[in-house]
Amino acid sequence: MQKNINIKNKKARFEYEILDKYIAGIQLTGTEIKSIRESKARITESFCEFNEKGELFAINMFIEEYVYGHSFNHNPKSERKLLLNKRELKKLLKEVQNAGLTIVPLRLFLTDKGWAKLEIALAKGKKNYDKRENIKDRESKIRLDRIKKDFN
Repeated sequence: MQKNINIKNKKARFEYEILDKYIAGIQLTGTEIKSIRESKARITESFCEFNEKGELFAINMFIEEYVYGHSFNHNPKSERKLLLNKRELKKLLKEVQNAGLTIVPLRLFLTDKGWAKLEIALAKGKKNYDKRENIKDRESKIRLDRIKKDFN
C-alpha cells in the first residue's frame, strides 16, 4: 500500500481570506507523479493563473526531479495544467477578472486510486492589520490553554 501524501500550503491561510474551495486534477508526467509519491513537492510559493485559451495553470509549483529519471526528467518549476469542469473554470475566470480575486493552492494530495489532486481556493488578500489580529487571537488562545492546564 502507498502512504498518504498530504502537502499543505500553511502560508496561504495566513496571507489570504479563503472564499471558495475546489478540487482540481493535475496534468503530470511520469517522473512528476513519482516525485510526488515520495513527498518531494512544495506549493508554498505557487499560485494559479489563466492563459489566453481560458485554461488554468499552477505556476511556481516545485516538484523535485525524480532521482532515477535521468534523461526523461521534468523541469521542477514548469507550469502544470489544472483539470476542472468548464462550468467551474468559467466561474473562476469571471471572479478573478471582475472581483480582482486570486486563486491559490491549499494542499496537494493523492486519492485512493493514486491520482494527484490539488485543492485550490478562490481567495482575497488580507491586509496587515488582519494578519496582526490572527496572530493576537492565536497567542491569546495559547495563553488560555496554558491557564486551563494549570488549573487541572
